[in-house]
Amino acid sequence: MAKNLQLVIVTGMSGAGKTVTMQSFEDLGYFVVDNMPPALLPKFFELITEAGNIEKVALVVDLRSRTFYDQLLSMLTGDRRFGQDVDTEILFLDASDEELIARYKETRRAHPLAMDGRIADGVRKERELLAPLKTDSQFIIDTTKMTPRELREKIFAHFSDNKTAKFHVEILSFGYKYGLPIDADIVMDVRFLPNPYYIPELRNHTGMDKDVYDYVMNQPATAKFYEHFIALLKETLPGYEKEGKSNLTIAIGCTGGQHRSVAIAERLGSDLKDIYPTHVQHRDALKRKETVNRS
Repeated sequence: MAKNLQLVIVTGMSGAGKTVTMQSFEDLGYFVVDNMPPALLPKFFELITEAGNIEKVALVVDLRSRTFYDQLLSMLTGDRRFGQDVDTEILFLDASDEELIARYKETRRAHPLAMDGRIADGVRKERELLAPLKTDSQFIIDTTKMTPRELREKIFAHFSDNKTAKFHVEILSFGYKYGLPIDADIVMDVRFLPNPYYIPELRNHTGMDKDVYDYVMNQPATAKFYEHFIALLKETLPGYEKEGKSNLTIAIGCTGGQHRSVAIAERLGSDLKDIYPTHVQHRDALKRKETVNRS
């Protein structure tokens, strides 16, 4: 028997944590849609049903679509079903007025209902507008005293199929000459290793090629370094997972991001894939070749 589509409507007070909530649902494997006008929902679910490969949807609705709220309320406050194959739950995010005002002041953003006025007036208007939807919600989270991590844990505890986060590792090779990756959690510089660039027959290859990979990995300096590095990662990665991170990006850098960093990244991906879901990406491995071809 086919499973019903699981639909979570995420709404609530502006500034109460919708961004963290969206990211959490994405990590839980939900198809997340931000701010779709309610009038388009019937057609959206028709397309989802036809696709047949999407089982969980989180729909985020906030006051950017306030002109559509009457439509949304009429759809949700009846039998809360868009069809016999859609199970709907409303998640309402809330926080105290004082906390919401403080968050807006910290970010220096204008409230959507008080673009030219006081933040407090916007919060009051929004609370009045959302009162019927809050009353009809099945799950309300007060984020007043919550950290982003605590909010994430609350969402996982309620909506996760197995109640645990799916921690995964991203491994990225890069070249320092093209700049540091800004999203890396751990950065390891391997420019101290012997460089295949100075071997003519290896210069135009990358660390994904066996000859370059073998050259890098067979160096005594590489063997000693890698033994310590992989041991350090195996010791520390469980700590990151325990702290609530859903993914960790390990960036490996050499001068051009073509040889040494690529080989090390490939080896890491191979050694960690049996422990965590792991994805390897080489940001700059082909940039030198592309530059030469354009010149």
